[in-house]
Amino acid sequence: MQRIVVKIGSSSLTSEAGGLNKEKIAYFAAELSALQQQGYEVVLVTSGAVAAGFSSLGYKTRPKLLHEKQAAASVGQALLMQAYQEALSGHGIGAAQILLTRYDFTSRRRVGNATATMEELLRRKVIPIINENDTVSVDELKFGDNDTLSALVANLLKAGQLIIITDMDGLYTDDPRKNKDARRIDRVDEISDELYRIAGGAGSSVGTGGMRSKIEAARIAMRGGIPVFVGRATEAGDIRLAASESGRGTYFAASMHTLSIKKQWVGFHSVPQGKVIVDKGAQSALLEGGKSLLPAGVTAVEGDFHPGDVIEVYCSQGTGIGRGIVNYAAWQLQAVMGLSTEEVQRRVEVARIEVIHRDEWITLQSYPASGAL
Repeated sequence: MQRIVVKIGSSSLTSEAGGLNKEKIAYFAAELSALQQQGYEVVLVTSGAVAAGFSSLGYKTRPKLLHEKQAAASVGQALLMQAYQEALSGHGIGAAQILLTRYDFTSRRRVGNATATMEELLRRKVIPIINENDTVSVDELKFGDNDTLSALVANLLKAGQLIIITDMDGLYTDDPRKNKDARRIDRVDEISDELYRIAGGAGSSVGTGGMRSKIEAARIAMRGGIPVFVGRATEAGDIRLAASESGRGTYFAASMHTLSIKKQWVGFHSVPQGKVIVDKGAQSALLEGGKSLLPAGVTAVEGDFHPGDVIEVYCSQGTGIGRGIVNYAAWQLQAVMGLSTEEVQRRVEVARIEVIHRDEWITLQSYPASGAL
């Protein structure tokens, strides 16, 4: 039985003035019900709690301060779940609320418990409805408009497809609202810097994520071997068409080189405890040579990390190129960075000489080793 994760953004659920649009909720409930009747296991990742709740608290526009957004979310989440439960019950389908934060993904036990819960709900034909726990999340660790959250959930549940519903019918070469010659990109096989450039910034004033965050989510899902659809759904059968590769939007092909569960955790779930900066030789070894990172290639160390922590790796021009599990404490690496392997062995005692072994490294950006960086 194929499993599909559907992500619906705030702008698809609410009015510009704020508050839930019950007709839109009813529409999506019917679409999810139709998917389930076709034999799919359906998981819903939804935004909309803040948008649903802020007008009830007397705010005229979406609040900007963290405590105001958290208050709006605490009111709006209850309204959001009530609306989904009422709409899905009309189709004989149960709904279950699951609230997650990025910290939940950093703990293998916590995320394992959440996964087991979702698996049981799916066995019972209940649709898990997942949202970020906005009332306790802090800005620097938030998922944004839940696009990243949907990709992480899709990877965890080994979904067959991720469908991201937005108010645009896919990714365009330019903003079609301003440029009549803009054309839709129907298929993406590889995510490039150019794709990020044309994605631009945020769109709707109700949601918080633009097409750029959709591309980032697609990148995460693709690295897990999951194809992604990003587009619009407003008419009966649109989500089923999206699932059958006939939808109004852009399709992102699954990567041929999928990551192991461990590397998915390193790259996308973990919270880095520090970072190192490497020279061009080490950058080339990591990105092009498939090599491990040695102390000789490290030029700077930041943070207070310990062996077994995840750290970020940056090139000399300040661009992040990947992450990995470090074998040194920060103070040890500061003492031996730039030195040869023989000299390192004389100065410190570590379990492995590599700063990051290639088996515990994940490239997150691919930049050339020479030229302008």
